[in-house]
Amino acid sequence: MEKNIAIDYLRLSITDLCNLNCMYCTPLEKSRFLTHDDVLRYEEMARLVRIFTRAGINKVRLTGGEPLIKRGVVDLVKMLKGIEELKEISMTSNGILLKNLAPSLKAAGLDRINISLDTLRKDRFKKICGKDAFDDVWAGVEEAIKCGFDPVKLNVIPMQGVNDDELPDFARLTLEYPLIIRFIEFFHTNQRSEKLISSLISSVKTKKIIEQRFGVMNPIDSVQGNGPARYYKLSKAKGAIGFISGSTGNFCGNCNRIRVDCAGRISPCLFSGQVCDTRGLLRGDSSDDLIKEQIKRVFNNKSKYSRFSINERVVEMSSLGG
Repeated sequence: MEKNIAIDYLRLSITDLCNLNCMYCTPLEKSRFLTHDDVLRYEEMARLVRIFTRAGINKVRLTGGEPLIKRGVVDLVKMLKGIEELKEISMTSNGILLKNLAPSLKAAGLDRINISLDTLRKDRFKKICGKDAFDDVWAGVEEAIKCGFDPVKLNVIPMQGVNDDELPDFARLTLEYPLIIRFIEFFHTNQRSEKLISSLISSVKTKKIIEQRFGVMNPIDSVQGNGPARYYKLSKAKGAIGFISGSTGNFCGNCNRIRVDCAGRISPCLFSGQVCDTRGLLRGDSSDDLIKEQIKRVFNNKSKYSRFSINERVVEMSSLGG
């Protein structure tokens, strides 16, 4: 980091398991999954988040794997809602189980939800994600809107020869629904995803394709969120369109986030690896103050890490939550 950025955003993975096997993530091909004892209990997660808030965190996003496959996830949201210092609780999900859970999650205190969706075509969904579940995901999207989540964001990874012909279709959704469509540049994080490097479509190209169909978009700055997206709006649109340029851009210097996997291991950067293991501290006799000191040490060293300083990419996105 080139300047002093306040670290106020925690991405907490609550499971390394997923009910999809998307082509750029392929969690089913991982060499090992965590055991039940490896994974933090909800009470431990809530305690850890509470300690993080004492270190400056005021926003938390629940990720996975797929967080909604965790039994009792609504209970975790309730626990986190009881932490007074938290201003916002959000979640990233593939949406398959969202239709039935959205009302309970909203009532428990979940503020916002992002849904990963790379195609609007049923047959193509199975090809990309390894499962015929498009109808379930779209039902989840509609239920999230109905329940009043604001905003509901769809995360889309444009890929050449895979879904690039659907980019205008995603943009058109913002004319019909109050959705935020975020186009996220593909970048590989390990050898399994390296085969898709040639599929990268830049944000500049994606924006050009959309404007050729719908006309020039106007930049806006009113979208809630913690990410590096740049947002635009089509004329008379109910929603908005965002672009995250993770491959062609460099926003490491403005990064305000810390990641913790479901085993309690802290990563100051997506590419840093785990630099602090809190599970033993949580299950031992360590005080909150001692754990806070360890967390602050990670915060203070965050500037040492960026995706440009790491030579080998071996990130398990399905475990760390992206």
